[in-house]
Amino acid sequence: MTQDDLNRVRDLIDRIARLSAADEWSDDINPTQWVALSYLARANRFSRAPSQVAEFMAATRGTVSQTLKALARKGLISEIRSAVDKRWISYSVTDDGMAVLSRKTIVDEAASNLDDAAVSRLADGLEALVRQALASRGKRAFGICASCRHHKKQGAGGYCMLLGEQLTKADGAKICHEHEEAA
Repeated sequence: MTQDDLNRVRDLIDRIARLSAADEWSDDINPTQWVALSYLARANRFSRAPSQVAEFMAATRGTVSQTLKALARKGLISEIRSAVDKRWISYSVTDDGMAVLSRKTIVDEAASNLDDAAVSRLADGLEALVRQALASRGKRAFGICASCRHHKKQGAGGYCMLLGEQLTKADGAKICHEHEEAA
């Protein structure tokens, strides 16, 4: 692979990111709020704390805290405090938040015009690129719970051997911050 190829990949990703960000300025939210809302909708119940949102977004906790407060004010997410430890906060996406996320984006529309094989190759390549970039910086990859080495097929949704928790079917299909690729 040449440096020109690497530059082309970077430039194309930057262009898609800018097109996507421009498209996300809608429904009274900005691109950062969109990413946080999208993450929360895809994260399992163990992965919705402010620090986990910040880690996923590669943003500071202060930025994410303000982002989450704005989403809550707009009624797009709701705050859940632990009954055991009042310092522990988690968030869930409201019906209004899900409605915002259901809107087709420019990337959704463009990808839907590609054939299935092209979408699959693109997704696989981008996933490999993201994992490599995160690994090179010592960052967590996050991943789908059911593909984790700690996931054990048991019951309807499985069992997390790391957290010692029975999982719902929905948990197993969502992003987990504790995810480690299965061997």
